[in-house]
Amino acid sequence: MLSQILKLLTRKKTPVNLVDFNRLNPISSIFGLDRGTPIDRYYIEEFLIQNSHLIKGLVLEVGGTYYARKFGGEKMEVCESLYVVPDPGATLVGDLTDTLTLPQGKVDCFICVQTLNFIFDVQKAVEGIYYLLKPGGVVLATVSGISQISRYDMDRWGDYWRFTSASVEKLFSRHFENAVEINSYGNVMAATAFLTGVSLEDIPQRKMLDFHDPNYQLVITIMARKKQ
Repeated sequence: MLSQILKLLTRKKTPVNLVDFNRLNPISSIFGLDRGTPIDRYYIEEFLIQNSHLIKGLVLEVGGTYYARKFGGEKMEVCESLYVVPDPGATLVGDLTDTLTLPQGKVDCFICVQTLNFIFDVQKAVEGIYYLLKPGGVVLATVSGISQISRYDMDRWGDYWRFTSASVEKLFSRHFENAVEINSYGNVMAATAFLTGVSLEDIPQRKMLDFHDPNYQLVITIMARKKQ
C-alpha cells in the first residue's frame, strides 16, 4: 500500500508531457517501475490472457512463477521456475543455450517473458526451448521490439537484441516449422511513452494502447507448438 502511494505521488509530482523535445533525461530510467506499471506489461498480460487455456499440465516459467500462477490456475498440475543461476525461487537451474542442463521433453507449457533479449546465442536458446517441451507442448514467449536498454540486465549478463516480427518468425520456424503464431503490439504513442519511462497509470485513455501499428512493434509475442 505504501509503495502504491509513493508511486502516485511521484506521478503527480512529475506529470507527463510526451512532446517535450527539450527533455534529455527520461521520465523514468527503469521503464516506469518507479511510477507504476511498465507499459509493455499491458501487452504481455493481454497475450497471456488470450492464451491462458494453454497454461496447463507441467508449466515451467523463466525467473519465477508469477505469470503461470496468475493465468494458469487449476489447469496446472505442476508449476516450476527456471533460473540460469542458483536462486531460492528456482525449482530448476539450467541454461537454455545448453541442453545438457535441461530436462528433455518434460514441459507442457513454457512461459518465457522478456528473456531472449538478454541471451546472446538466441538460436541456441530457442533450440533449448524446443528440447524442454513434450510433443504437443507449447511455448508462450514475449520479446522487446522497441525498448530502452535494461541497465540491470546489461550490467549482469548483457542486453543484446531487439526483435521484429520477421526475425522472430524465422528464429522459431527453424524448430517449430509451421506451428508458430507471431503477433506484435504497440503504436507510436505507446512506443514513445515506453521509451521515456511513462507508466501505464500515467496514460488517461488506455484504449489508445489497443491500436496496434506493425511499424511500431513494442512487444512481439510468440506461441509455438512442438510437433506431436
